[in-house]
Amino acid sequence: MATPLSADKLLKALRDEGLHVVEHRSWRTNNRNHKGPWGPTHGVMIHHTVTSGTSSSVELCYNGHSALPGPLCHGVIAKDGTVHLVGNGRANHAGLGDDDVLRAVIAEKALPPDNEANTDGNRHFYGFECVNLGDGKDPWPAAQLLAIERASAAVCRAHGWSERSVIGHLEWQPGKVDPRGFSMNGMRGRVAKRLGGAPDGPSDPPPRPRYEPFPGSAFFKVGRNSAIVTAMGKRLVAEGCGRYTVGPGPAWSEADRKSYAAWQRKLGYTGGDADGVPGKTSWDRLKVPNV
Repeated sequence: MATPLSADKLLKALRDEGLHVVEHRSWRTNNRNHKGPWGPTHGVMIHHTVTSGTSSSVELCYNGHSALPGPLCHGVIAKDGTVHLVGNGRANHAGLGDDDVLRAVIAEKALPPDNEANTDGNRHFYGFECVNLGDGKDPWPAAQLLAIERASAAVCRAHGWSERSVIGHLEWQPGKVDPRGFSMNGMRGRVAKRLGGAPDGPSDPPPRPRYEPFPGSAFFKVGRNSAIVTAMGKRLVAEGCGRYTVGPGPAWSEADRKSYAAWQRKLGYTGGDADGVPGKTSWDRLKVPNV
């Protein structure tokens, strides 16, 4: 049994293992804790995304989709080995799985066949989604496999777990095939070897971008509460486009939409192109400071 790592401790563990880590948007507060418990944690689960492209895969795992809200994992491991943190807390990645498998993970014993789906895995497992089509043909670059090894070892080292605490989704829930394209037994062997030595040491954190990257149009919806919305509003006011009676503040509102529509019209957009929902081109020109 282990208390989940804090955001700072997870970030430090990954970087201490030599990983290049990118903190994506408001990952520290992106979770599903309001839908169920998070912890105690017992292991690390590896998945493939069934997608291609880093940016779109990271956005999908951060936001989720209509049938499965995000975050869909804690970190996305790109083809180049970069780990993009997208969630901190309960995440929609493991689903229901086999209680016998969970008991084996806790005891750090060999895994039994997964033939039941009766136990909440989102509560107990850290999840890493790895960018791969999962068709058995999409390659797994050496840098990506090394990052999977390092990320798994980082969490295990932080909790004092062995490589037996690392499993694939296919070993947890009947019918799942991910990760497809490499052996989880082989990966556990790599993790065991790594845990037998000292971590590689921290990689240099990448410089923070000067401006906030475009979070995607789906980000701007009723119920969104983020410092990004506040920073956007302040820039709209500075550009003479503020339509606020109070604020701006962190909660996306009709005043934000009207203010952004004014910015779009200022840029020359008309009709449906000036509906107040941010698009990448207008967002980049607004130059919202990174938060």
